[in-house]
Amino acid sequence: MNDEILSPEPERPQVSNLAHVDVESVNAELVRMHQSSAVTVNSEDVELNMSAAAGVTAKNVRAHQSALAAVEAETVTVQNGTVGLAQTGTLSLNGGAGVVVAGSVEFGNAYAGLVAGREVRGERIESVILLSRNVQGNVTTVMDTRMALIAGLVGGLFAGIMLLLGRMLFGRK
Repeated sequence: MNDEILSPEPERPQVSNLAHVDVESVNAELVRMHQSSAVTVNSEDVELNMSAAAGVTAKNVRAHQSALAAVEAETVTVQNGTVGLAQTGTLSLNGGAGVVVAGSVEFGNAYAGLVAGREVRGERIESVILLSRNVQGNVTTVMDTRMALIAGLVGGLFAGIMLLLGRMLFGRK
């Protein structure tokens, strides 16, 4: 018999408090960052204050005056911050976001590029594209769900006509 000794997985620390540092990766049950930056953060709970992170994977994320490039979490709360891409169950945002994909979105005073969610609520929402079943609040958008559908249909029709014309004019005989 060949007995293999399996090395136990390294235990991750329970709490990681970072202040005024730049790190490559953080892996802990609770991560608190103050005036710090990290490339990747993996945690159950993440709290950022005046910090930045490129990639965050967590259960709960709370950020105040912080920048997040990509976030994947169950619950995300951002106050006076910026999010590039958020994929979450529930998002509460006062600030700016590039792309939001969430089940429930609550905006305070927010600017967003693309918002896709089952429910969107907010005081004042400004977005380029808003896709949602239920929207409550003062919304200013360049393109809502109906306009996005119409734009897609018109764009597809135009592309189809161009392909047919190209095939008729330059096709082989």
